[in-house]
Amino acid sequence: MRLLFIGDVVGKPGRKIIVRGLPGLVRREGVDLVVCNAENAAAGSGLTPDIYRELCAAGVDCITLGDHIYKRREIVSTLEQQTNIVKPANFPTKSPGREFALVEARDGTKVAVVSLLGRVFMRPVDCPFTAVDRVLGRLPGNVKVVFVDFHAEATSDKQLMGRYLDGRVSAVLGTHTHVPTADEEIYPKGTAFQCDVGMTGPYHSILGREINRVMETTLTFNPTQFDVATDDVRLSGSIVDIDAGTGKAKAIRRIRIDMAEAERLATENAIPSPRAL
Repeated sequence: MRLLFIGDVVGKPGRKIIVRGLPGLVRREGVDLVVCNAENAAAGSGLTPDIYRELCAAGVDCITLGDHIYKRREIVSTLEQQTNIVKPANFPTKSPGREFALVEARDGTKVAVVSLLGRVFMRPVDCPFTAVDRVLGRLPGNVKVVFVDFHAEATSDKQLMGRYLDGRVSAVLGTHTHVPTADEEIYPKGTAFQCDVGMTGPYHSILGREINRVMETTLTFNPTQFDVATDDVRLSGSIVDIDAGTGKAKAIRRIRIDMAEAERLATENAIPSPRAL
């Protein structure tokens, strides 16, 4: 099976490129399951029920979140009622949301999706290593494909989680820093890893925010509103090929499309996936 993971969606620009480009991208690449980190999808911070529905309608099958998960209180009911959206599993057990999601890929494969929050340079949370052990122990025995979004700041934190889970999950891919890293690989026991898959949003920015606003506050300490930028919008993520029978990853590659390519994908006629020919 083929899994596409889309990195941190930032505001309306990030949502727009998903709506325009994702259906065609799924068709072109023969993607079986789309997972998306959407914690910055609502004006750069948080997620709303309407945006959750917008992303699902565009072809996102499962949504992960991070430290901005509760920035919009209206998302709580969605977290409690919907089965394809998860909170970080190392949040308190009484916090709203599910520790993992079980979703079905287009090829019929059952996939478990887990979100974890790092601890280095991040808000205080429970141990992500203990939390993922607990979650893996709760998964049905017939679920072989397990995907982990590790939302963390430090690359060392992310690499440790990848090594810790090597051979126990299909992929550990990072989010949060908004900058794609060139370290994608398959670890020795069959787990795909990458420190960060990058941001889906405006790249003419400071991590998705207007450059002049961030610059002014940095240089003068004068507080400004860090509005979401608008230019050079790109969809960033990674594609992982996984053996559905064993759960082991076979290949991983970065993917990035700009708005021009998204528009081309939106207007192209549907064609069979090359893998189906």
